[in-house]
Amino acid sequence: MFLVQLAALALHKAEQKDIPEREDEWRTLMRGLTPSYPGDEPWCLVVDEWSKPAFLQAAVPDGVKLRNDVATADGLDLLITSRNHDLKQMIAQNGVAEDWLFALVSLQTCEGYGGAGNQGIVRMNGGSSSRAMLTLAPLATVTTMAVRPGEWFRRDLRVVLETRERVLENTALPYADDGIGLTWLEPWAEGDQLQLKDLDICFIEVCRRVRLLNRNERIMAVKGTSRETRIAAKSAKGSLEDPWAPIHKAENKSLTIGDEGEFDYRTLTQLLFSGEWVLPLLANRASFEGADTPLALVSQALARGNSKTGGFRSRIIPLENRHLIGSWGSPQSQETLQKIAREQIGAIDRFDKALAYSLALAAASGEKERISPDSYAHTISARKALDRFVDAIFFGHLWQRFEVEERDGSAQNTRGLAFARRLWEQTQSIFEQFLPDMPCPSLYRLRAEVRARLALRSKNLRQHYPELFTAQDAEEVTEHA
Repeated sequence: MFLVQLAALALHKAEQKDIPEREDEWRTLMRGLTPSYPGDEPWCLVVDEWSKPAFLQAAVPDGVKLRNDVATADGLDLLITSRNHDLKQMIAQNGVAEDWLFALVSLQTCEGYGGAGNQGIVRMNGGSSSRAMLTLAPLATVTTMAVRPGEWFRRDLRVVLETRERVLENTALPYADDGIGLTWLEPWAEGDQLQLKDLDICFIEVCRRVRLLNRNERIMAVKGTSRETRIAAKSAKGSLEDPWAPIHKAENKSLTIGDEGEFDYRTLTQLLFSGEWVLPLLANRASFEGADTPLALVSQALARGNSKTGGFRSRIIPLENRHLIGSWGSPQSQETLQKIAREQIGAIDRFDKALAYSLALAAASGEKERISPDSYAHTISARKALDRFVDAIFFGHLWQRFEVEERDGSAQNTRGLAFARRLWEQTQSIFEQFLPDMPCPSLYRLRAEVRARLALRSKNLRQHYPELFTAQDAEEVTEHA
């Protein structure tokens, strides 16, 4: 995200549309963003004269003190660590310049609120939120999971450049066409905030006061605090035309992945097909991408909570057929995908309920009158195992069913039954795996397991998927009901 924004700023400033391929051309473009600094200070990690900016480091005005030493790059990065005996803090003692560069980028462009004076970025919905990415990216081939980094960068940059004028015309935000792009170049007096009307739509923000310095031939950092966020846009709740950020339509806020959140099939189905979210610019097929362009859906975020982080979430899902890629984003395809996804989620819920009830019955010694919340608590691990399996197959089946949606009804039914059959096979396997773990007095164990196996073949499943059950199954269930 940082590289695309930086390149877009440089090319727009130079009034150039062609993406360079040589290092010297990029160097010239970068310097075009900072003509007032012939010494390239804004591109240097360490600048001894603190009245000048350094890379992602604003100048330090008179009266502002940076009192907190940071000895290593991982100490500067945004990961929140609370127990030094668990995940060790500040261990990168031999960190090189590149480590500090990555720490600066992640801190200044993705950090949230970290306590009094430690402000976060405005491209997220609140200080305990996260900056999420949802985008399409080019694959090496349609059958691989390998995103091509160079092509991905060129694709996103090209889209941002091509759509710049249209986005500026349509947005309600007061961005300036030739506004501030590199916010670390601007003076940052205490209490001073940059306004959206002064910023370029591709602005790169810095949210913390920090400076790197050489001490005993090693790089280290010092940091300070600020009363206000660097940019006055808290009320926007992250809805700032970020080309990677999904925006909730009704609440006009960017996506948050909480510390327990995941990009699982339920979350992605809600984002992509519910109609409740506006897909970000880069999650739509580009004008220059045809049905034969191998693409994948990429979703990434650092899961965050209140003063804690839950881990980096990343998922890559290939779009597996030409019909899907060619119609991606159209209202008709979104409606069809939503319908199929709902059907699949309905099927998942039925098998989940059957698994949960049958195992809870075993934990209640086979007596349904004794089933309690504690009985269901014993089934959590089994249900999570089923959900993990479902998550791995959900989109593959969704794409296949979408491909045959316009064919005859028998083809659609066959695909739907194939998904249900895989669910049923895995549900039975998980049931047998976890059944011995259900607590039950040995006196009632045999009865409990027999009744649990019969309960697994529930009336609800047999009504919806009669093809999965034999006549003998139905007779046995009826006999012992």
